[in-house]
Amino acid sequence: MAELSKDNVTQAIITPEDEGQRLDNYLLRVCKGVPKSHVYRIIRSGEVRLNGRRVAASDRVRTGDALRIPPIRVARKQEEIAAGAEIKADLPIVYEDEAMLVVDKPAGLAVHGGSGVSFGVIEALRRQRPQARFLELAHRLDRETSGLLLVGKKRSALTVLHDMFREGGQGRGADKRYLLLVLGRWMDPVRNVRLPLHKYLLESGERRVRVASDGKPSHTIFRLVARWERFSLLEAELCTGRTHQIRVHCAHLGFPIAGDEKYGDFTLNRTLPREGLKRMFLHAWKMRLPHPASGEVMALEAPLPEALAGFLHKLSTKETQDYGQEL
Repeated sequence: MAELSKDNVTQAIITPEDEGQRLDNYLLRVCKGVPKSHVYRIIRSGEVRLNGRRVAASDRVRTGDALRIPPIRVARKQEEIAAGAEIKADLPIVYEDEAMLVVDKPAGLAVHGGSGVSFGVIEALRRQRPQARFLELAHRLDRETSGLLLVGKKRSALTVLHDMFREGGQGRGADKRYLLLVLGRWMDPVRNVRLPLHKYLLESGERRVRVASDGKPSHTIFRLVARWERFSLLEAELCTGRTHQIRVHCAHLGFPIAGDEKYGDFTLNRTLPREGLKRMFLHAWKMRLPHPASGEVMALEAPLPEALAGFLHKLSTKETQDYGQEL
């Protein structure tokens, strides 16, 4: 990785770990603390040179390439530490080897900095493991969602993981399962939901998703786990990996996720903290996939956090449960 300077031009030599990466993604990773808009500006202006020539953001770097990076202002280390002060201890690791690691991400923590968040899981891991040469997200979780998050420790492993997540749970893809609590009495033991999803921006610039005929194909399989008078506990299997897919599918069907501040029942959400639920009830709890290097099938699990398990216990003591199966 290049050691950047705010005063002098940096000359970086691309290593095998960065082979095949897009130029913009490489720069966004090494230019920590630099606004994304500035990174794209220096590419467009020709200040960034690859082997002495102008390049586009989509060009891919190769081992041994010489990259010229102009002087830029980078975030100070103490600012990064202050931004991540909420992380009091090392992130919980579910699994780790030389190719990948799996984190049990807490709710309320973004997976990476950006969009008003300066510090996330990937920045925390890099700070906690300064000796690591390569750490990159294999997929995303919403900030409000907890559970299994995979990180590649080698470029080769990351590429394989990306392919698995694109394929979904079919064939050699990654089978991802979530637990969620929705408002309402869900009656179907199993329900396949195929609703196309379209991303758009609010006037504030905030990203949103809605069901639309011109959206991208999206498929979720929901299974009923337990049902009470006001709520239902579901397992969701992601067959595609669209932004906010589970949340929007549930809301569109009239079963919003408890505590969802973007697509949920806002009147209900105001009462939930008094009942003991102070976050969105969505947790990535199980994943099954081939190991990116050996191909051996891995079964990963992150149990429900106490905040969610405790709310279910309170719910079961207050309301009649008429459907249930063992988690």
